[in-house]
Amino acid sequence: MPDADEDWLNRRYYGGDLPAEAERALHVAAASWDDPAAVDAALAEAEALAPGHRAVLIGRYKSHFYRHELAAAAPVALACVRDSARALNLPADWRAVAPDPARFDSLEAEPRFFLFALKAYGYVCVRAGDVAEGTAALRKVVDLDPQDATGTRRLLALVEAGGLPEEEENDGEDG
Repeated sequence: MPDADEDWLNRRYYGGDLPAEAERALHVAAASWDDPAAVDAALAEAEALAPGHRAVLIGRYKSHFYRHELAAAAPVALACVRDSARALNLPADWRAVAPDPARFDSLEAEPRFFLFALKAYGYVCVRAGDVAEGTAALRKVVDLDPQDATGTRRLLALVEAGGLPEEEENDGEDG
């Protein structure tokens, strides 16, 4: 791990429900970015200390995404979708989620997280070669987000037109 400021490694900002040791492991993973083995070890430690915690899931997703391990990022993005569905009392299968303007037209954090996690899942599926699954997920986001607050319509249009040009590489990282 590169030299990292101890204050930075020990900072707390994940809402207080993540054990301090797990949060430190996430910071170590971020500080070790150029050493994939160290990142994986730190993320494994965070997962062992806080199994299934959303911050750990997001850390795992970002690790896979930024290393272009998109097939590995997809199930982690899907775990984020399912975690958010539980928090919103929605069906575990995103396909069964019905549009609800009262829920998805708001700026509240949890519905937005659900939509962006589903967008991320769709994006990485498409990039990993599962175009049918990815397109279905992106269509669901468009159905649930009629105001297109997530900016998914443009992404879906690109996918449906035959793929994503290279400059669209980062369009799914919001999830």
